Amino acid sequence: MSTPRQTLRFALPKGSLQESTFEMMARAGWHIKVGSRSYMPSVDDPEIDARLIRAQEISRYVEHGALDAGLTGYDWILENGSDVVEVASLVYAKQGLRPVRWVLAVPNDSPIRTVKDLQGKRIATEAVNLTRKYLERHKVKADVEFSWGATEVKAPELVDAICELTETGSSLRANNLRILETILESTTRLVANKQAWKNPWKRRKIETIAMLMQGALRAEEKVGLKMNAPKKNLKQIIKALPALRNPTISPLSLGGWVAIETIVDEKIVREIIPALKQAGAEGIIEYPLNKVIN
Repeated sequence: MSTPRQTLRFALPKGSLQESTFEMMARAGWHIKVGSRSYMPSVDDPEIDARLIRAQEISRYVEHGALDAGLTGYDWILENGSDVVEVASLVYAKQGLRPVRWVLAVPNDSPIRTVKDLQGKRIATEAVNLTRKYLERHKVKADVEFSWGATEVKAPELVDAICELTETGSSLRANNLRILETILESTTRLVANKQAWKNPWKRRKIETIAMLMQGALRAEEKVGLKMNAPKKNLKQIIKALPALRNPTISPLSLGGWVAIETIVDEKIVREIIPALKQAGAEGIIEYPLNKVIN
């Protein structure tokens, strides 16, 4: 009789993080498909039983054990006060590899200039607990109300200020709002249920997901470089290579020549390839990376 296959109940964030999460998971090695109305995505790994759930709710379900692990925002862990294992911080968001911010914002022509000026005012936000705690730290009493959406359009007609999530600030500017203060920077977190974390198989699976996703993130802004060079020019070429580690150098069958391979930041490639060519490198090849595991 065969032993039943173990599975990890894993939550993926539905909404603004969904597309970037699916792309990052694919880079890490897991390909996900989901129907237009399904909350049970298909993953090409029989050991992962995935669920597609709003990021706002994931930490609660993980804490209570309905899910073993999941990807959510640090902001929602704090907002929900969830007692979970934070396995890894993964710095990616909807529009790029950067943290997102919860900010207090007011209309451009508002007389409100500092958090102290919010005393007695009305604030709309989805992150009610985060906002209240921030105001308490600054000894400000204000009426903080939950916003079901379209928060940016509520000031100044319905509320005096808002607390909203932003990545670039473009939506706030488009709605004639200016940022007053940042109350929290948040990144995506891989979280685990405390009991699941004590299970050796589940912990190994969660740690594998963390390792490969972190590797995919490291690779996002890097590329590999290969080249051949005369051995006599090696010192000059190495000097032009800001590598993660010392480059890999292998002898070629052609006497006096070596093959060099390394990893560099993509943004500097356009600057160093001419320097490498000038230093005597030949057959320079640039190639993309899926993962960089340290």
